[in-house]
Amino acid sequence: MKIQFYKYHGTGNDFIIIDNRKMVFPKEDHKWIEGICTRKFGIGADGLMLIENSDMSDFKMIYYNANGKIGSMCGNGGRCIVAFAHFLGIFKSKTSFEAIGKLYEAKIENGLVSLKMNDVAEITTNPDHYFLDTGSPHHVTFEKDIDKIDVYRQGKKIRYGSPYFETGTNVNFVEQIDNNTFKVRTYERGVENETLSCGTGVTAVAIASHLSKKSKNNHIKLQTSGGDLEVSFEVENNIYKNIILRGPATFVFKGEI
Repeated sequence: MKIQFYKYHGTGNDFIIIDNRKMVFPKEDHKWIEGICTRKFGIGADGLMLIENSDMSDFKMIYYNANGKIGSMCGNGGRCIVAFAHFLGIFKSKTSFEAIGKLYEAKIENGLVSLKMNDVAEITTNPDHYFLDTGSPHHVTFEKDIDKIDVYRQGKKIRYGSPYFETGTNVNFVEQIDNNTFKVRTYERGVENETLSCGTGVTAVAIASHLSKKSKNNHIKLQTSGGDLEVSFEVENNIYKNIILRGPATFVFKGEI
């Protein structure tokens, strides 16, 4: 069987995307999915996504991590699959889609994709880090010079360490640039390495930056190795609401496998 795929990236966070509305993709073959995500031996990607029909919204997003396993919500992946759905003609400018049993809203404007994330009410504050779930779990720690950090080694240690262990967490190392700009490097669970960008990660960083009073702004700029993103939000009764992740989602190429 030949399967047509499309390659997209959101600030360097890259994905294989497949139109599976006819339900022909071998969804249970996790080793094969891992293989085509493996760089040098497959297509190569941080994850694979399927677009399917939904009874709840315009479409459904199914997300696999690069290890071939079903993943939690992916912010940059969500923005890329919105761009792909727009290319397919599923919507014109605004859409809603289903992912992990929840509904997400998004729009495309001036070439950028804005994705509304889930509200965040529970944030754990620790002496040296913050922990919160923005669709995926994130450990956020503020450092002085993150260019000098061995993100793979330190991130892996935190990802598998106490209290996360096998369930794990994504790990973000953050450096403040000015009062509303932060530089971020992320070790991603499921990819098991540093990625050039992480959408749920920069969302977590923006909220932690505001909660820690490192920034008083509710519109935060995030610098990643793959490009710049923006996160805006509102705060009501200590709950972060109307969280918008905004940035480019770029088509790279298509092919058959």
